[in-house]
Amino acid sequence: MRAGIILYGPPASGKDTITAALSEQAPQLVQFARLKIGEGRNLGYRMGTVEQLHQLEAADDVIYRNDRYNSVYLVDRPGLDDVFDAGHTPIVHLGQIAGIGALVTGYSAAWLTVQLDCPREVTEQRSVLRGDTDTPARLAAWDATAADLQANPDVEWALRLRTDQQPAVESAQAIIKALG
Repeated sequence: MRAGIILYGPPASGKDTITAALSEQAPQLVQFARLKIGEGRNLGYRMGTVEQLHQLEAADDVIYRNDRYNSVYLVDRPGLDDVFDAGHTPIVHLGQIAGIGALVTGYSAAWLTVQLDCPREVTEQRSVLRGDTDTPARLAAWDATAADLQANPDVEWALRLRTDQQPAVESAQAIIKALG
């Protein structure tokens, strides 16, 4: 069975940094570029149009949709198919538990769920250091992620990693080991 990795955590919790460390250690592990309809940051996304969104929705190919930062972000079936068909293992970044449930039940693969966490102050520092122009919105998303976790205490995680207490390389090694 195909396998994938879900990295769940608030903004600036280390998803990009750990993904880079994972890809460096195991090149078949690649970040899944979610489809983004909107403006702003485009690094790590496939930029799309409203027309594409409507086509994917009509074909029932949207696995998960998240509206945030005045944009729409999608985990879509054709995008995941492309990654798997290329012989890669996707690393999907999510910040909502509903997205994990949608992915685990909506796309047939063995999904390794990894919770990344860091204190709010660390998210703020990282956001400022990387030059985000919307740090207050990222902190609001951090708060929403904390509330999401509190509202869903029964979620089972394969791994829980504190990214402010462990280097990204060590986190990546732990994920690769858990992936088997």
